[in-house]
Amino acid sequence: MPPFDLPEGDPFGPHNLPYGVFSPAGSDQRTVGIRLGDHVLDAGAAAEALGSPYVSLLAHPTLNPLLAAGHTAWSDVRRALTAWVTVPSHQETITPYFHPLSSVTLHLPFEVADYVDFYASENHARNVGRIFRPDAPDSLTPNWKHLPIGYHGRSGTIVVSGTEVVRPSGQRKSPADPAPVFGPSVRLDIEAEVGFVVGTPSTMGEPVALADFREHVFGLCLLNDWSARDIQAWEYVPLGPFLGKSFATSVSAWITPLDALEDSRVAPPERTHNLLPYLDDSTEEPGGYDLRITVAINGHTVSEPPFSTMYWTAAQQLAQMTANGASLRTGDLYGSGTVSGPTERERGSLLELTWNGRDPLELPDGKRTFLEDGDVVTLSAWAPGADGTRVGLGEVTGRIVARD
Repeated sequence: MPPFDLPEGDPFGPHNLPYGVFSPAGSDQRTVGIRLGDHVLDAGAAAEALGSPYVSLLAHPTLNPLLAAGHTAWSDVRRALTAWVTVPSHQETITPYFHPLSSVTLHLPFEVADYVDFYASENHARNVGRIFRPDAPDSLTPNWKHLPIGYHGRSGTIVVSGTEVVRPSGQRKSPADPAPVFGPSVRLDIEAEVGFVVGTPSTMGEPVALADFREHVFGLCLLNDWSARDIQAWEYVPLGPFLGKSFATSVSAWITPLDALEDSRVAPPERTHNLLPYLDDSTEEPGGYDLRITVAINGHTVSEPPFSTMYWTAAQQLAQMTANGASLRTGDLYGSGTVSGPTERERGSLLELTWNGRDPLELPDGKRTFLEDGDVVTLSAWAPGADGTRVGLGEVTGRIVARD
């Protein structure tokens, strides 16, 4: 039966309603779906059955038409969906359009335009600095407290949760090697992140202000920015990440709308440097989100990074992305950068968790410094909601496979 009466505390109740794209069992046809408990509602078919004007936004094989419709439409559609799954008079009409989650195939929920990834956790940045620049007077680079640092990635290798990740090959050279060699990465890593999905585009030449963040960003999802540390270390000077990052980035099949996360908004950490006006959020609404992330390898929890500790907010990242007049496109995706907290148990990468391989993790199936073929990495998360509820985020999982 469809989940109109969910168990108390279900993190995917009517207070959540994340969006995805799915194919019903036995069909290749893709359509927008809304998750409710352990079921998926065919949103386009339900809209048509109810005579809703939102058929034009929901009866599609991708979320992009809804993303492009803008904030007012997002709020209106969400109110309608909430009514459809909570008002008893709608239940008989929409019941035929529910599918068990276990029976459907989930797809990448939107067509990705551009992809940018940031470096917004002070804890992560300091750990990386201590690992690679142990003799430097400050573990942070001089610009870190003045702007959100990021790089442009490869949108064509954004993949949905559950997609296998082929171990990448590339050049690598350790300090002791006389010359570089080419072959599969031997230091394959994860980065536990949060991705933000842009809906409303902007005009080229016109920066997006902090206050306009919610007019452009539709929602968020978990993101794993897989990283080949050995390839990255040899190639990144002087232009930054390239092949060590571009082979795969995994995202959740479910996009949680920002409107579902109102009760999880928190103030970011205290600023230690004065910010230039376009990044100064001291008079803005709280820009952080209290997301509780769990990282598991082969079902064993290895870390629980808290997103509330991120120094730079998603609004500041958006402002930085467009500060030079670069335009936004519907379907742009940007990642927060690795989420790491202040304790060892809260680090969001194996680079930090093993301190660059010095301190292996003890897992039930053996020690790990970096990922081995066959390892399955899963990111999951929840956020506090109203009245003690939890808002679940769709998980991200991926299994490492050897290149043939």
